[in-house]
Amino acid sequence: MESIQTEQTSSMLAQPQKEHQWLQKLVGEWRYETEALMGPDQPPVKSTGTETVRSLGAAENSSSGALWILAEGQGEMPCAGHATTLMTLGYDPQKQRYVGTWIGSMMTYLFHYEGELDASETVLTLNNEGPSMSGENKLAKYKDVIEFKDDHHRVMTSHMLGDDGQWQQFMTAHYWRQ
Repeated sequence: MESIQTEQTSSMLAQPQKEHQWLQKLVGEWRYETEALMGPDQPPVKSTGTETVRSLGAAENSSSGALWILAEGQGEMPCAGHATTLMTLGYDPQKQRYVGTWIGSMMTYLFHYEGELDASETVLTLNNEGPSMSGENKLAKYKDVIEFKDDHHRVMTSHMLGDDGQWQQFMTAHYWRQ
C-alpha cells in the first residue's frame, strides 16, 4: 500500500521544464493599452488598464520552480465598462504544449488555451474556441498571440477564424512593465 501511495505522490510532483521558465518572463506589474475592432465599418475602440502576473507552484520567494502563471487584469473594456480578467498559463510536458484558461467578468464562457512557442522563443500562440462574435449561437476558433518585443514590452493580438478560412485580427494590446 505504501509503495503505491509513494508512486502516486512522486508522479504528482512535476519538475519545471525550460518551457515553465519561459513563462516567468510574464511575471510582474504591467500597464496596457488596447485597440479593438467592434464591428465592420466602425472605428477602433481604445481602452487601458493594469495587469498583475504572479507565479504559482514556486518555492516561497522564488519563481525558479514555478509551473504556472496567473495574470489578473483590471481595466475598462469597450461596451462592457470596468472588467476583470484572469488568465492561467502553464506547460503540459505530456502534451508538449502550453495550456491555460481565460475568463472575464463580462462573460460566462471559460476559454481553454493550447499552444506553442515559436523557434525564436519570443512568440507564444494560444489556440482556443469560444462564442462567435457574429451574434449567432455558435462557437468560433480564436488565437491569441503573445509576442515579447523586449523584457519590458509585449504585445498580444487576438484573431478569429472567419467563414472564409482567414484569420481576422480584432484586438491588439500593448503591455509595458511598470
